Amino acid sequence: MQDPRPATMTVVAIREPGGPEVLVPERRPVPEPGPGEVRIRVAACGVNRPDVLQRLGRYPPPPGASDLPGLEVAGVVDAVGEGVRRFRPGDSVCALLAGGGYAEWAVAPEPQVLPVPAALSPVEAAAVPETFFTVWHNVFERGRLAMGESLLVHGGASGIGTTAIQLARAFGARVFATVGTREKKAACERLGAERAILYREEDFVRVVKELTDGRGVDVILDMVGGDYVPRNLEALAVEGRLVQIAWLRGARVTADFARLMFRRLWWTGSTLRPRTPEEKGAIARALEERVWPLLARGEVRPVIFRTFPLEAAAEAHRMMEADVHIGKLVLVTAFGREGGGGEDRGGDA
Repeated sequence: MQDPRPATMTVVAIREPGGPEVLVPERRPVPEPGPGEVRIRVAACGVNRPDVLQRLGRYPPPPGASDLPGLEVAGVVDAVGEGVRRFRPGDSVCALLAGGGYAEWAVAPEPQVLPVPAALSPVEAAAVPETFFTVWHNVFERGRLAMGESLLVHGGASGIGTTAIQLARAFGARVFATVGTREKKAACERLGAERAILYREEDFVRVVKELTDGRGVDVILDMVGGDYVPRNLEALAVEGRLVQIAWLRGARVTADFARLMFRRLWWTGSTLRPRTPEEKGAIARALEERVWPLLARGEVRPVIFRTFPLEAAAEAHRMMEADVHIGKLVLVTAFGREGGGGEDRGGDA
């Protein structure tokens, strides 16, 4: 029987470090799955801030990973490598990647592949892995957020932020967020934030202290860094945890660490991309057990702001850098536009 799969595929590559215009469609061979790997015919791929950093030359892929951007995909399994046990061709899946998502086919280690929750379209499923893996590991595993505690999310309207708000509320925490516009404030509060703070007009430290009767918050998820760090330490309650996942205002900071010592604070952080498939697989198993049922019931849902054809990745990056979106931007392949992977319930917000 003749293999209907073409020998080459459309991808979006980074021609050289630079602006969105350096993202260029080109043809490359369809990848073959190695031992323990799953090949996915991609219906949709999420766009994330690390993709922008990679395009700028500031976040290179780890050794052995694809040089293509794209850290999360959804689609249909069409081949598996030796030793793969769980997935078979025809399965609808989503996956976390170390790179290679801006393509019509992608390969992922089996531990990083998950079934698409029944309630989600391929577009929605493609918006899940990077943000949900990141939020679960950093807020709930490293930050140890518990029922009845409080969380402050910086960048509440981002893909990470909208995910963190929903998951924290679903697990019984109070949630506050910082945002830049009134539209984003309203969106975050609809998702479950008790109060979204307009950081250009209000002092988030003062507001969270007022909202917590002077106590401060238990956990802060921060992607800003820079001059936010000393203010974050001030906003934390005794035994509070500051979790750092990015440094948009710079990684070098000056802070009063006496506050950290006297209030018994924790300051931690992590990156996801360079970690081993086994480590990522452990996060995947926790998500499938604790979060996938929420997605299947529609209690938590990725927020899709807009979709773009794969070939228009540069336009998606321009929108991300303009910082006008609420939730996720997603690229859709020709297969996805044809309905690949199931009914498409995604689209513009």
